[in-house]
Amino acid sequence: MSESSRVLRKRFFQKRIPEYQKNPVVFAREALKFAPDKWQRESLMDLAENSKVAIKSGQGVGKTGMEAVALLWFLTCFPYPRVVATAPTKQQLHDVLWSEVAKWQEQSPLLREILKWTKTHIYMIGYEKRWFAAARTATKSENMQGFHEKNMLFIVDEASGVADPIMEAILGTLSGENNKLLLCGNPTRTSGTFFEAFHTDRAMYQCYTVSSIDSPRTNKQNIESFIKKYGADSNVVRVRVFGEFPKQEDDVFIMLSLVEHCGSKIYELPEDKGMPYIIFGVDVARFGDDETVIYRNTKGKLKLAVHRKGQDLMATVGDIVSQYKKVMREFPDYQGRIYVNIDDTGLGGGVTDRLKEVKREQQLYRLFIVPINAAEKIEIDTKEGKEAAEYYNNLTTHMWAVLRELMERKQIEIEEEADTFAQLSIRKYFMASNGKIELESKKEMKKRGVSSPDRADAAALSVYLGKIKKYTGSAPNEKILSSLNKNSYWDRVR
Repeated sequence: MSESSRVLRKRFFQKRIPEYQKNPVVFAREALKFAPDKWQRESLMDLAENSKVAIKSGQGVGKTGMEAVALLWFLTCFPYPRVVATAPTKQQLHDVLWSEVAKWQEQSPLLREILKWTKTHIYMIGYEKRWFAAARTATKSENMQGFHEKNMLFIVDEASGVADPIMEAILGTLSGENNKLLLCGNPTRTSGTFFEAFHTDRAMYQCYTVSSIDSPRTNKQNIESFIKKYGADSNVVRVRVFGEFPKQEDDVFIMLSLVEHCGSKIYELPEDKGMPYIIFGVDVARFGDDETVIYRNTKGKLKLAVHRKGQDLMATVGDIVSQYKKVMREFPDYQGRIYVNIDDTGLGGGVTDRLKEVKREQQLYRLFIVPINAAEKIEIDTKEGKEAAEYYNNLTTHMWAVLRELMERKQIEIEEEADTFAQLSIRKYFMASNGKIELESKKEMKKRGVSSPDRADAAALSVYLGKIKKYTGSAPNEKILSSLNKNSYWDRVR
């Protein structure tokens, strides 16, 4: 492009700025070639005319694109602005929101010329110190302090996951003439600043609720399937499809808000808070519609590794061996055992037997197979097991209780996966006749039209240590265990 063309483009932009300041929708269309949906148009206009906008939504509706437009609009159309984009985790901030901003900035011929994008800042070329946007993770309140300008915009992504002290720090900075706040996210928690924006503080915010069903950007077949699986009234559908806050359900064993707040979009497990193990949880399908699932727990980070329908046991053995070799490559510094907790009931026994043979044949000396029969009693040869047997009626309930405890203690991070989150948050419990807690069975879940929680069971298996001593002769990495905090579950399983 010639120099004269560049000059003409900049002059055109300068002439349009008064219109852009009043109308970010026109800016989106002309400067970014971004075609906003109806709710995006309305919320952008409300942001131009008001100081606070809150948007709760289902998944896949285009909120990240709208946030990127809002950031670039404010950054380019107002003099000497401060724009702060934040989210609960580095991954959500940098890999999702910040990369979306980079995409739209790079696609705009004009913005490529006048803005410089870096991993942490976007600034107006020639005005680096006074005209910029910054990416700051919402982990410390001090990250949100020290910003004071006439023109300032805070964009908070996944706002349900941002702690109140941090939100208070953000709100405390918004005292300037043209200071604005944009809150966006899935409504996962029934407390906090984001929740209050739609309730007690609603008069202060322009509020939007965007359903995935109404969005032209979503796959309606996938949505219908998800609703059919878990029910329109389930909390996971309320949150992830309809963009509504969850209902408080007293009979659900693990609350959706707890699951979400251990999800990788909201929570990033610090290296020193994880556990020193690699464990695979394997749930073997019993029926045609059920899944065989392998969940991978690498030092407290849980990830869905394999899921397949069908009952090809040898394929399952191959999947386990493949995952074993994969973590050996990915974690070369890890020297401990790699445990495979297998649901050994029914068809799982065949997987266990063949895996033992393959271990010998291929000399997989660090692989330790731990068969777990959910019908068995809770092991009481440890202090933790004795305590559990007093409260829980069976081993499945105890394994889920361990998983819940680790969530409550923020000792695990679960990679975002819709079906897993749904299954973890939909299983109910009851008080048995002996006064102990018991999870509803898979058969009972199917009676009320809910799919088998195969992924959730595999996740629970991936964190359970209660059977390891029985089958290996010792607790896992006892030296490491002894150095952990005494309040930790992992320290008690010895």
